[in-house]
Amino acid sequence: MDLGVIGNCAVAALVSREGAINWFCLPRFDGDPVFHSLMGHGAGEEGDGEFAVELEGMTESEQSYLPNTAILRTVLRSPKGAVEIVDFCPRFTAYGRSFRPQMLVRQVRRIEGSPRVRMRLRPRFQWGEVSPTLTRGSNHVRFVGPEQNMRLTTDAPIDHVLDARLINLEGEMTFILGPDETLSDSPEQIGTTFRTKTTRYWQRWTQRLAIPFEWQEAVIRAAITLKLCSYEATGGVIAAITTSLPEAPDSGRNWDYRYCWVRDAFFTVRALNSLAATRTLEHYFQWLMNAVADAEGGHIQPVLGLGLETALTERISPSLQGFRGMGPVRIGNQAHEHFQHDTYGNIILGAAPAFFDHRLPMNTGRTAFEQLEPLGEQAWELHDQPDAGIWELRSRARIHTSSSLMCWAACDRLGKIARHLELEDRATYWADRAEVIRDKILDNAWSEDRGAFVESFGGSTLDASVLLMGEVGFLPPKDPRFIATVERLSEVLGRGPFMLRYEEADDFGVPEVGFNVCAFWRIDALARIGREEEARKLFEELLEARNHLGLMSEDTAFATGEGWGNFPQTYSMVGIINGAMRLSKRWEAEL
Repeated sequence: MDLGVIGNCAVAALVSREGAINWFCLPRFDGDPVFHSLMGHGAGEEGDGEFAVELEGMTESEQSYLPNTAILRTVLRSPKGAVEIVDFCPRFTAYGRSFRPQMLVRQVRRIEGSPRVRMRLRPRFQWGEVSPTLTRGSNHVRFVGPEQNMRLTTDAPIDHVLDARLINLEGEMTFILGPDETLSDSPEQIGTTFRTKTTRYWQRWTQRLAIPFEWQEAVIRAAITLKLCSYEATGGVIAAITTSLPEAPDSGRNWDYRYCWVRDAFFTVRALNSLAATRTLEHYFQWLMNAVADAEGGHIQPVLGLGLETALTERISPSLQGFRGMGPVRIGNQAHEHFQHDTYGNIILGAAPAFFDHRLPMNTGRTAFEQLEPLGEQAWELHDQPDAGIWELRSRARIHTSSSLMCWAACDRLGKIARHLELEDRATYWADRAEVIRDKILDNAWSEDRGAFVESFGGSTLDASVLLMGEVGFLPPKDPRFIATVERLSEVLGRGPFMLRYEEADDFGVPEVGFNVCAFWRIDALARIGREEEARKLFEELLEARNHLGLMSEDTAFATGEGWGNFPQTYSMVGIINGAMRLSKRWEAEL
């Protein structure tokens, strides 16, 4: 996906290589995409649903982030001249609080020659179905919708913006699109001040990261991207900024990922925590504990809304055509109805670091532990029961190895937390249960015929998710069964540096693209079993699948290297961080 992402932990937008903002949801990540041309023009005309800056006669473009920030710079060139577009969502500390408004700032300026540009600003509401009502002042225009309003304040001629007229660009124009509020100063002054403060915020944030010696730029970009996928107001972490980018061309595998999967979020916060970016973990722990309290010891959905909403009813947009016309465009996700038993383990894995990390000023004593124990009881009851599994299969249920593995992790970590809290009776209780589950996995998930752990108890097909056995500490890396599994999975599911999720056909047929996080799991597993040079080679090759800005989709086509699936995918960006942290040469060895 040739897209850049900007955001501020409240809202986020995607910007094309040509400088068009084509995805922007309000009032938060999972809201109405007022800019949606990534998914078609809706009920409007071609060009609706985006904020474009078009350069007459454009022949080339280039894009980059300002170093160590989430501020995106796009340069458009033509024989007549060139323009620079700087896009960002303001984020900084003001009055002792985090300032992160539902706002985009665009700064457009001439950098050479005599360029002519056209500004096309055409938001729509209710998933492209409704045109806004416009009211205007001398320096602003209001876009009034059925449920929300936006205001553009600019020093550009309002008439030319609304008419999308081609004009000479002489100097610089600033566009501030956000809440329907009057600005306290000129657009130019506000834009410049916000940009300076936002630059300072991101650069200070990255300065505090504990990055590896190698692949520093890749890790920093991945860390910033993961941070942008956290919704700071509640602590939830989305799986991706988009909905319905297909996993493969015309596959129908189009899903809405703008929600918080406890599985994905656990890996996200753990990756950031490994870089010493602890605030996201703090906020996520609070989100988790609220989810636990709401459940009252009962079933917890594998996916929840950013505000802990439970009803994420799936429907299809009647107006949006889909990415490159490849619909459907889904809103909501049926996975909220699923029973995915790995959920309990992922919650406890996500919460566990808070009990051990002395940097985190949180209430993680016996009371918090006792709040988690009902989740352990659920994991114990469900560890050998069928579910939809990690890949959220919609038409069948099995006793999935990865689900049982995470139920083991739930009991194992509760035992470790109890021992840390000097609750020896509870430590023994949970350790004994973990041992029972462990023995059951070893007895039922190992296949002599395949020479590997398989995807379900008594099954015969291979699944990359069993590689998580190494990551969660289920087996020591040198265990012959784990080594054999890594080798067999690599042989059967590997496609160069990429990996299939599984070999068996699912609800939509046989998978036809590599699922990027599985490739990173293989790299981690290879490093664990001592094949570090092979892991480094694959890691370097996999980094080539990132786009021009260092961002990564969910999937990659083997033949073309093209990114598919929702974007940017937190799982994939997590893989970059984990791989670099595991494989990098050590600072002390190199300096």
